Amino acid sequence: MSDETMAIELIDDSHGLSADRYLDREISWLAFNQRVLELAEDPNLFLLERVNFLSIFASNLDEFFMVRVAGLKRRIATGLAVQASSGLQPAEVLTNISQEAHRLQQRHAHLFRDQIEPALRANGIRLVRWHELDDQEKSALHTYFQNQIFPVLTPLAVDPAHPFPYISGLSLNLAVVVRNVENETEHFARVKVPPLLPRFVRIPGNSSLHDARYVPLEEIIGEFLGQLFPGMQVMQHHAFRVTRNEDLDVDEDEGENLLVALEKELLRRRFGPPVRLEVANDINPEVLDLLMRELDITDEDVYHLPSPLDLTGLSEIAFLKRPELHYPPHPRITNRYLHAGEDEKIDIFSAIRQREILVHHPYESFTTSVVAFLQAAAADPNVLAIKQTLYRTSGDSPIVDALIDAAEAGKQVLALVEIKARFDEQANISWARKLEQAGVHVVYGIVGLKTHCKLALVIRQEGNALRRYCHIGTGNYNPKTARFYEDYGLLTSREAVGEDLTRLFNQLSGYAPDASFRTLLVSPNGVRDGLIDYINREVEFKHQGKDARIRIKVNSLVDEKIIDALYLAAQQGVEVEILVRGMCALKPGVAGLSENIKVRSVLGRYLEHSRAFAFNGGGDPAVFIGSADMMHRNLDRRVEALVRLVQPDHIREINDLFDLAMSNDSASWGLKSDGIWTRHQFGENGVRLVDVQDQLMKVVHSKRNAR
Repeated sequence: MSDETMAIELIDDSHGLSADRYLDREISWLAFNQRVLELAEDPNLFLLERVNFLSIFASNLDEFFMVRVAGLKRRIATGLAVQASSGLQPAEVLTNISQEAHRLQQRHAHLFRDQIEPALRANGIRLVRWHELDDQEKSALHTYFQNQIFPVLTPLAVDPAHPFPYISGLSLNLAVVVRNVENETEHFARVKVPPLLPRFVRIPGNSSLHDARYVPLEEIIGEFLGQLFPGMQVMQHHAFRVTRNEDLDVDEDEGENLLVALEKELLRRRFGPPVRLEVANDINPEVLDLLMRELDITDEDVYHLPSPLDLTGLSEIAFLKRPELHYPPHPRITNRYLHAGEDEKIDIFSAIRQREILVHHPYESFTTSVVAFLQAAAADPNVLAIKQTLYRTSGDSPIVDALIDAAEAGKQVLALVEIKARFDEQANISWARKLEQAGVHVVYGIVGLKTHCKLALVIRQEGNALRRYCHIGTGNYNPKTARFYEDYGLLTSREAVGEDLTRLFNQLSGYAPDASFRTLLVSPNGVRDGLIDYINREVEFKHQGKDARIRIKVNSLVDEKIIDALYLAAQQGVEVEILVRGMCALKPGVAGLSENIKVRSVLGRYLEHSRAFAFNGGGDPAVFIGSADMMHRNLDRRVEALVRLVQPDHIREINDLFDLAMSNDSASWGLKSDGIWTRHQFGENGVRLVDVQDQLMKVVHSKRNAR
């Protein structure tokens, strides 16, 4: 069932709630990316961090078009699109997306040109054009062109013998018009800007980071186009960029081998239909008409922007080693219960037996907690088996290496690799094969479901008994992203959790459709129903005069059933606090519907990624962390897991996080009922509000030092 079909059915089961109670999810996503842009616009932020947020905005928008816009266009074209839960018709949604995306892309491009680029120049980082170079610099770049660029360029002509070339998605290109000097005829050609070369080329000759000068790669190519077309006169050239539908469609029931089917689909992805055309403002109208005609794209899908296009490449400049232009570093520390003295070595299994350990990344090190746990399991002769889910991991992952070491040591190792993790499919196929070659049992989960939960189970022989050690996290087993993704992870030897993980892994690798769980909420059947049960319990406690409150932290909140349950709880007087990074379809502050609901968003140096659910429970709190967002895909088409926390200090830590993030003294964005997010940076006295992530770093330090 599609997301849209489900939304329509829910309107018919509305418990008397108004039909216009949801914000549009697509516009809500664009509002999230606007919050990212507002960070780039913040003059109080460190300059290269602003550059990084510019790059993130552009990359986010690329993915939005490749997946969300492309999917909507495909459903409209096939007649499968239905009215959105917001009440908008598919064509209305598409029009609203186009209008808002055009506005945001213009705002983004002009921010770079009018504010960021001058600020970079003032700090010795200059993005220059060809006419600004002196003769020596031009000569050096000519040499660079001859040696590094020219050999990999492939001009593609368009004439009766050469059809219009395929333009790959997200590639930067030059549309070139050349004239034959003999017969005065003009021809069109396309030159692809090589994606593996630096987007902005450092001008040779000066190694000082305080005088760094860059030229856009397409400017260098444009200057020497004549060498690609000897005997022809280059009349004009214009930069353009195409975005295509790059979502995958794999029929698992038909594919005998999922890896082979997915690899074929990855090849097809490159040929998805275009959904956006970005062109430089000065493009010749005739050239634009040709591009639109050949790409079969309409006016509303064309984005006229000032040069340079494709500002995702700014990430190269954003990470320049200029400490004074970056956030002051947060030192990563080892969790206090995993910290050993200088001459000591922690026994991680002993530490977990003594107490459950809740780790908060990146404030607390992923390497000295999760990676150390799996490396210890691989090396420990008493460990008999390791079972692990892998959704996304890095190219040189020590976790993959640990699983391989364990298998080679004779341990039984199961890796559940989700090869359908969007945009990481090819990498995950490679890791699956590497693991298989090492003797790891590799499985791909349940047909029709993505396995998104973050689980590790270690079985260890201790005396005459087996003990199970578990890790359940909110983020991927990726040491690289763990440096800037905010996530929680629970390390535990709680018997009930170990039993639940054993059941869940058996369900994922074998046949156990009727597995039940004591400490976990597991989708596709248990997360939505379980959370709604807890929401309804808070209503009962409120009626009994007991302590009732609901707090939810997620990346996205768009599931109508969850939202309706929150509305109904709020109508009964239950206080609801939502902390959401991205999309939110819930309307807070609507009279008679959601006066008791407050929605905030925190964005900053780290990507807020953890999911947490806290219910006061009439004085017996129920607090969960896990992998699930409140979206149809997570609750209906993925295997997700939430684990209940039981230690009072862990429950208090999660509630302390909500206290901080939802406080009027903390910087955040607040959502209004009309879908507008308002940034709150300063108090009434003009003093800057508390940065949530800086404050959390201080809290983690103080706890470590207090032990």
